[in-house]
Amino acid sequence: MNPKESSSAPEAQEEQGALGDRYERIKAAEQARKALLARRHYSLRLQIYLGFFLVLLFAAGIATALVLTMYQVEDKLRFLEIVNDFMIEIQQARRFEKNYFLYGTNLSDALENVYKAREISNRNAEELNAILGKRSMSPIFPNLEQYESLLEELVALKREDQPGPRHARRKKEIEVALRKHGQKLVSVAQDLIAREKAALSKTILRSRNVHIYALFFLLIFMAANAYLLGSRILGNINRFMKYASRIAAGDFSPITPARSFRDEFTDLALAINQMLLELERREAVLIQSHKMRAVGTLTAGVAHELNNPLNNITLTAHMLLEDYETLTDEERKEMVEDVVKEADRSRDIISNLLDFARESGAQVETLDLKELLEDTIALASNQIKLSGIKIEFKATDHLPRIHGDSQQLRQVFLNLILNAIDASEKGGKIQVLALPADEPNYVAVKVIDFGKGIPEYVLGSIFDPFFTTKAKGKGTGLGLSVSQGIIAKHGGKIRVHSREGMGATFTVTLPVTTLPAEMPGNERTA
Repeated sequence: MNPKESSSAPEAQEEQGALGDRYERIKAAEQARKALLARRHYSLRLQIYLGFFLVLLFAAGIATALVLTMYQVEDKLRFLEIVNDFMIEIQQARRFEKNYFLYGTNLSDALENVYKAREISNRNAEELNAILGKRSMSPIFPNLEQYESLLEELVALKREDQPGPRHARRKKEIEVALRKHGQKLVSVAQDLIAREKAALSKTILRSRNVHIYALFFLLIFMAANAYLLGSRILGNINRFMKYASRIAAGDFSPITPARSFRDEFTDLALAINQMLLELERREAVLIQSHKMRAVGTLTAGVAHELNNPLNNITLTAHMLLEDYETLTDEERKEMVEDVVKEADRSRDIISNLLDFARESGAQVETLDLKELLEDTIALASNQIKLSGIKIEFKATDHLPRIHGDSQQLRQVFLNLILNAIDASEKGGKIQVLALPADEPNYVAVKVIDFGKGIPEYVLGSIFDPFFTTKAKGKGTGLGLSVSQGIIAKHGGKIRVHSREGMGATFTVTLPVTTLPAEMPGNERTA
């Protein structure tokens, strides 16, 4: 099977799966949009306006009731004022009437007071009828007319020159009639005053109750309206805070309806759903761009790295072919060795590339990290001696064992140590430390050099494939990329901390093993 075809099939399936997932998310977002818009509209603005309108309506009703009550109070006070004036005139007339029968004086004054009472009643007749009705005032006017006519008759009787028995008898009859009608007038007027005072007290009490109950119900209504409005706003804010937390955690599922009506927060939910789709689209574009950049870098690196050994092989092969007859055996052997050397170099490049690009078989076992590091340092001992660099290795006692492929991990640590050697000056120092990591159930290996350090603008690219700061021909730029992939497959991480001129520290964290070291058959293939 063509390896290219075998590797493209899973990628096509993965791409098809990604497109299918994106289609499902777009479909879910469209369904959420339709569900959000399908509900009846009850906006927050309408609730605010309705609340203020009801408060205004309630206040207007209370104000109307209070104004009507005030009018009633004014009418009753006006009635009491009129009846009181009427009573004063009648009572004054009755006092003059008594004076006349006792002392023979003030008869004209009594009649004058009656005229004034009649004038008061006539002047305010319409107003009194409007307040009390004609039936309430009907007992007053006949008695007043009788009382007035009797006084006028008494005045006429007084003017007669020769009083006789008929005169005395008539005077007595008039006196009895005057007392009867006068007493009735006073009694009716007092009764009206008493009734209106009671009605006035009742109206004032009702006005006071209206004030108290209106204030009470207004406070309750405003509190209920504030509670409902606040609950609606704060509830939605809390709901959208949860949506924001969910989105921040990477859950881009669309917002679905949570209530039976839609409002301004529905528009916000629609905007967020659209934003999620746009974010997802831009993320896909970004991932695709990054992938194309990686492919471009990979292609350029492969072409560059393979071009040199292939050129050398081609040139050497042509020279061997052209000058074969004139070359000595030693020169021909040397040229063939050059071809083999360049071919080995090409094979190493392709091997590293395969390690980076695809998973290879791994023999996983329980490992003593201290022994593994000692073996790795021994492998680099020749390079360390040639560089004139001193290496210090320290490991914590009773370091937990780890689980992994010894060859792959040795490759990682060897790569870090060789990089540290390259970064150090002759006579410098390298430290390799093995100790428990800050994270629980992890161990850490630190490879520390005291060289010139890594510039800050380079730190973000050192794990990119084919990225290298070494001189041409000294590195392929795949070492850290391959190392990162190996450590990731072991469930660990590689971190780097460096400041320019202060050296660099590469920290590898690996999970400690939880399998018994003596258990047979612990090996598995990743």
